[in-house]
Amino acid sequence: MTLAFAGDIHFAGILASRLDDPLSAIGPMRSVLASADLAVANLETSVTTRGTPQEKQFVFRAPPTAFDAIRDAGIDVVTMANNHSLDYGPVGVPDALDAAAAARVAVVGLGRDDAQAFAPHIAIVKGRRIAVLGASAVVDDSLVSTWSAGPGHPGIATALDGHNEAIVAAVEAVRPTVDTVVVELHYGSDLKTCPTSIQRTLADDLVAAGADVVVGQHAHVLVGGGYQGTAYVDYGLGNFEFYVSDGSPTSETGVLTLTTDGRAISDPTWHPGRIVGGLPTALTGAAASEARAHKDSLRACAGLTAKPAT
Repeated sequence: MTLAFAGDIHFAGILASRLDDPLSAIGPMRSVLASADLAVANLETSVTTRGTPQEKQFVFRAPPTAFDAIRDAGIDVVTMANNHSLDYGPVGVPDALDAAAAARVAVVGLGRDDAQAFAPHIAIVKGRRIAVLGASAVVDDSLVSTWSAGPGHPGIATALDGHNEAIVAAVEAVRPTVDTVVVELHYGSDLKTCPTSIQRTLADDLVAAGADVVVGQHAHVLVGGGYQGTAYVDYGLGNFEFYVSDGSPTSETGVLTLTTDGRAISDPTWHPGRIVGGLPTALTGAAASEARAHKDSLRACAGLTAKPAT
């Protein structure tokens, strides 16, 4: 089966009007996502019409129709474990979860309490069971206590400052019950194209716990991807549908596809694109070849390999 992964999506700024027609809101690379058996992305915005903006530099908000756009693009699962899903306060948690349920989109990494936030989504595809989990290693310091999900406390699944125990335990718990384990992470450092020590440790811990695929985003630029043993790790998928300056490194985008057969992960393919006017647009010809070579070049400082261990 084929899994597809895309980076950060929001509907702010120049993208806000896209939700006037949610059935065409996601840009032209949606076809790569829709053709996969299971597609996963990061929804980096609060989804609510209520609340007040948090005291932080950037706040994003989208109406419930954001999930209609997500579903229509062929995205099956979104992680909302990131540093923007509560931008309008804790009311955004139940509002987002209710809207997602109405649109039939699975959400991971966000919950009415920690049990729900760290719970996996189990998808059955072609008779195989795939677990998808989400967690964030990035939250504004002043908001950690109010944004982190806990007993009876809504919020996001966090793995902050090396405290990876909860997401590791969630992977260990689901590993014996499924064929493939995928963990979606919000991690890294803004505009850094090599993974941080926090990212490396988190990936190490999750692979050791039984994750087969560890992918994520946050840096707003591409970071390296490749094999860590037999698991596949990608440290940075970049932005996907996001307001950015056309032609800048933050506009480099794409979709990662992987073929899975239980724990065997093969055929990693980067489908490169460029964000134009906020929308991901596929590259072709020489531009696509150059973009793939650039993504491959980032693997060296990530300490990953092009082939799985034998």
